Amino acid sequence: MVASADIPIIDISGDQDVVAKQLVDAAQEHGFIYIRNLGADISANSIDGAFALSRKLFDAPLAEKQACTIQTNNRGWSGMHSETLDPKHQKIGDFKEAFNFGEFIDGKAQQPLPPTIAEDEPQVSAFADSCHKLCRKLLHLLGIGLEVSDFFSSAHITNGESSSILRFLRYPPPDQTSSSSDDVRAGAHSDYGSITLLFRLKGQAGLELQKKDGSWAPVPVCPPGSENDPSPPILINIGDLLSYWTNGLFRSTVHRVVFPSNDATSKVEGETSAGPRYSIAFFCHPAGSVALEPVPSERVKNFNPDESAPNENPYAERKVMTANEHLFMRLKESYGTLYDDEKKP
Repeated sequence: MVASADIPIIDISGDQDVVAKQLVDAAQEHGFIYIRNLGADISANSIDGAFALSRKLFDAPLAEKQACTIQTNNRGWSGMHSETLDPKHQKIGDFKEAFNFGEFIDGKAQQPLPPTIAEDEPQVSAFADSCHKLCRKLLHLLGIGLEVSDFFSSAHITNGESSSILRFLRYPPPDQTSSSSDDVRAGAHSDYGSITLLFRLKGQAGLELQKKDGSWAPVPVCPPGSENDPSPPILINIGDLLSYWTNGLFRSTVHRVVFPSNDATSKVEGETSAGPRYSIAFFCHPAGSVALEPVPSERVKNFNPDESAPNENPYAERKVMTANEHLFMRLKESYGTLYDDEKKP
């Protein structure tokens, strides 16, 4: 039996003070959290619809997608090997295709869209808006749990001016790629924003997180007890900015997406990497000018990091900078020459 990542499942429909404490404890210990019973926040039908749009977009003619190639505002289409999430260890860029949607204003995209999905703009906008509302709800609960009130959620009232991204992802089937044993679908990385929502499809393997001892563990799409849910639980992970704000109390956990392994001990029962892999991520960011200084929380003040843990994320160390400065630093590492002539996103 595979030793899957130990990630708690939190029912966010329960007593909100209890949920707040559960979220803070999970953010500190794991950095990854499953949430379920979303109520009216995001429906299973809207998630299914988003995945249908993702397939439609990636099936669009290549010329359409190339006309929307990603720019230094982190919006648009990126093809195979365009992004290298772990440049220190990867010989070749990620084996994936992605499309980044920035914030919508009055339901309208502030970037070019492929004509194939132009008529679906209202649906994409509505889904992105639902994701942002859920993130602000979770951030508010984390603030309650740390006794800093609405510090986090208020920093994310951005009126279209943040770097939040709704990202559609497609990883081609392994038999359509030429890769070596050292290659990965998405290199090891932590997320650049505050909090991430990750939507996945049942049966599609590949995601792994790095444990405190430095080893890797697969992250099941459907953890035990959630198999009969209308859709897989949303996977939440803490990003770099929450680690900054909490002086490393919250873990911005390193994770990656790998190719299928022949080692039976690394597989999750019922999951396969044989076909294409689709996922959808919503990366929530605050206003870009927000300073990344520690919040006035007693729990944060009294936190002593585990110096023995080899997997301390270097981006969890507090540095006095803004959210936009941190984002630019991380994007420049991943995209290289795209940002050579730019100072800020």
